[in-house]
Amino acid sequence: MTKKICIFPGSFDPITTGHVDLVKRALPLFDKIIVAVGINTQKKYLFPIEQRMDWLKKVFAEDKKVQIDQYEGLTAHYCQKVGAHYILRGCRHAADFDYEKTISQLNHIVGGGLETLVLIAQPQYSHISSTIVREIIKGGGDASPFIPAMVKIKQ
Repeated sequence: MTKKICIFPGSFDPITTGHVDLVKRALPLFDKIIVAVGINTQKKYLFPIEQRMDWLKKVFAEDKKVQIDQYEGLTAHYCQKVGAHYILRGCRHAADFDYEKTISQLNHIVGGGLETLVLIAQPQYSHISSTIVREIIKGGGDASPFIPAMVKIKQ
């Protein structure tokens, strides 16, 4: 029997409680979820890849069905490489949906039938994004309500 492998791609700069919620909610649907940090050399990150990978490993240490990895290039190609047929994405509002719909359709074509599972954010997480959390951190604010407890941000 073929294993149902799902990729949850992102920059996770930093990982938020919303990201964690999506993975936990999707776990019963798959045999394995690979939380994969996409590396885009054109993008400037607040936290180095090593730090983000370390946080992800700590956050999901107890989840035996979760694997942490990193990749460069197209997500669809990475999915083919690891044998994944599903991509997990979150949707917080209508603008997210429009973006995710377009990316999903492109991944379906490029990835030879890849399916995207879009989970609607729970109300308590719908206002949280890595972008907003980075702004709080850069502004010297307390980001702890929006990130997992084991993610320690040095100010």
